[in-house]
Amino acid sequence: MSESQEEDLNQEENELFEHHKIVVDPGQTSLRIDKFLSEKIGNATRNKVQQAMETGNVLVNGQTKKSNYKIKAGDVIQVMMAAPPRDTEVYPEDIPLDIIYEDKFLLVVNKPAGMVVHPAHGNWSGTLANALVHHFQDLPEMKGNEGRPGLVHRIDKDTSGLLVIAKEEETMTHLASQFFHHSIERSYLALVWGEPEEDEGRIEGHVGRSQKDRKTMDVFPDGSYGKHAVTHWRVIERLRYVSLVECKLETGRTHQIRAHMKFIGHPLFNDAMYGGDKIRKGTQFSKYKTFVQNCFTLLPRQALHAKSLGFIHPKTEVPLFFESPLPEDMESVLEKWRGYVTYES
Repeated sequence: MSESQEEDLNQEENELFEHHKIVVDPGQTSLRIDKFLSEKIGNATRNKVQQAMETGNVLVNGQTKKSNYKIKAGDVIQVMMAAPPRDTEVYPEDIPLDIIYEDKFLLVVNKPAGMVVHPAHGNWSGTLANALVHHFQDLPEMKGNEGRPGLVHRIDKDTSGLLVIAKEEETMTHLASQFFHHSIERSYLALVWGEPEEDEGRIEGHVGRSQKDRKTMDVFPDGSYGKHAVTHWRVIERLRYVSLVECKLETGRTHQIRAHMKFIGHPLFNDAMYGGDKIRKGTQFSKYKTFVQNCFTLLPRQALHAKSLGFIHPKTEVPLFFESPLPEDMESVLEKWRGYVTYES
């Protein structure tokens, strides 16, 4: 191998590839860069960010910085890695879609529980996005959200229910604006532990990533951290140890309903991430414990369903409203609880 060839090879081995580029917003408050990046980048713990900074894999305005560097508005942050970033192209997969409305501008789909909305770490295939690009051509993508064709919003993997999909760019922009201004009407049905004292209520509390567990969100009622979040709820049915509750979102933060309901002492039934997969209300009798475990088996996910979706059609300006019935797993568990309460009365 010639000297020049060896230099070229070493250059390839030492080459770093940009995986993330973040321009700090003008309104961003001063914050340590390790904390900022751990909040911005999925699956990036603060420890991982610190390690990346120590090895020079994080650049601020083209220069390396220490973990305690405090970001400023306008800073350009680059996260570099030795391997090229994964292709953001979403590959078509022949996955059936439950389409409840469609025209040439948009469609509304009913997503089953267990389906991830778009490819991400640990779920690169089998997603709603993979299904969409199989059934539809040239779906638009929002700037900065490459790899999410047609998607204007999302719901969690194990939450079932309605999503609106944009089929062309102007529709996407218009729908995104409605979400931004909170004019979209969205309601969810949730089975929660316990019976709220009141019949309805309003939860207001910033929602932000937990400092103890980066996979979960916490509520910060003093507004010291996270983003402003408001959930309106009302009891639909009381079943002694659990309640069926309707939640209407005023804002749409990650895990908002799940975090808010836990915050007021009523976590979602079988929500493992927020403590709902344990018996929170009821008796100590083995018969009751067996009954609850059977319900967990019937509904192996958090009991949350995106029931309704209302918005203004971007082209016709006609108000549209859609509803989705409870999926079979939630309906079956509700029936079991109704039977249990009747039997015990």
